[in-house]
Amino acid sequence: MNQTIDKIRQATVALREAERPLRILGLLAWPLAVRDRFLAADGKQLPQVSYEQADTAIVEDALKRARPLIAQTGPAQAWLERIADRIATANRMLSQVGQTAFYQTSSQLYGAPRQAPTDSGRTPLELAQRLRRIIDRLSHVDLGAPADPSATAAEVAERMRLAVERFFADAAPAIEVVDNLSANATAGPERIRIRATARFTDRDVEQLIHHEAGIHVTTSLNGRHQTDLPILAASHPGTTRTQEGLAVFAEFITGCMDLDRLSRLADRVLGIHMAVEGADFVEVYRHFLDQIQARDGATDNETALAQRKAAFEQTRRVFRGGVLTGGAPFTKDVVYLDGLLRVHDFLRSVVAAGRADVLMLLFCGKLDIDDVPTLGKLADMGLVRPPRFLPGWAADRRFLVSYLAYSGFLGRVRMGQVHEHYTDLLRHVPEVRFAA
Repeated sequence: MNQTIDKIRQATVALREAERPLRILGLLAWPLAVRDRFLAADGKQLPQVSYEQADTAIVEDALKRARPLIAQTGPAQAWLERIADRIATANRMLSQVGQTAFYQTSSQLYGAPRQAPTDSGRTPLELAQRLRRIIDRLSHVDLGAPADPSATAAEVAERMRLAVERFFADAAPAIEVVDNLSANATAGPERIRIRATARFTDRDVEQLIHHEAGIHVTTSLNGRHQTDLPILAASHPGTTRTQEGLAVFAEFITGCMDLDRLSRLADRVLGIHMAVEGADFVEVYRHFLDQIQARDGATDNETALAQRKAAFEQTRRVFRGGVLTGGAPFTKDVVYLDGLLRVHDFLRSVVAAGRADVLMLLFCGKLDIDDVPTLGKLADMGLVRPPRFLPGWAADRRFLVSYLAYSGFLGRVRMGQVHEHYTDLLRHVPEVRFAA
């Protein structure tokens, strides 16, 4: 047993070294100048983008050193082989940037709009279309005026600094306001960066805190605490579906989700599908821009520019690393809705099975739900430490378990006839408009 434990430790160290050079999103990032040139041309010309060439040999050599160790890891072997295969696939994808093959390899890592996961009959495209239809049915409902994106990067940075220092204390990541950042904000265990020219609503800030800091930074720092299993600190693509699903679930459970955010998650899948079907960057950009303008209505020049920037950002996420003329997008964003459902269903199943003890495993580092059985065994062997940090909603077990128990109960109640009854009842209710 001691020999197996030593091999597990050695193998996870070797895998961490293989994963460390993989910086997928960093390599696929676009300079802000690309957006500025595109908008200056009124969004009618394909962007001109170049990428740094990835040094894939470093990762290949590290994996060659890791695989013989993995073969001797007993109960952890299947788990570690799965991670090694994911790292190898991601490394291959980075060698295919700008090519059609990039899309095919991306689909192996994250899935594709029409590709149902092996354990589910629902494709990401079906989920997105269903959610889009529900949201569209609510378009007539007055939810109040859209939130004003008036918070500056400096104001958001201060709110974020207070939040992470309160939560992480001396382990809190630094908060930086930077000029050149392709997204409004990015988060890692050492720093959270906010683009100087970005503007945020209050809801945006709360989503950022709970999604990025509450989950991504938390699981990164907890993974760094796993000195026997350092691979748990790695954000490799094998963890993306669960990590993003958990982060979106955090937005829901903390009450900072809204329809605009839900719409973006669905629309990214639909945009990826458009690109797969052959739409180029300009066509997908116009699609997103038309949606935003239809939602917001007439606007002033400043707001119109913000709309064009938002449409560009949505489109950039679809095409980064892929082929701008269509047919081969980046598919990472298909994981959010499926990941949310998986995390929610898993949490409900944990409570229904009376296994609330498993909840804490989800926060021990960067992992996939399918890793949980192995990590449970490794915890029993003394190789997994409890999470050092927990977001408030997860630390409050009385609330979390009661919510999940009710959610599981609701999911098992036969609601078909009741739903039909109320659907029929609502057909006879005119749209409610109260007198002034």
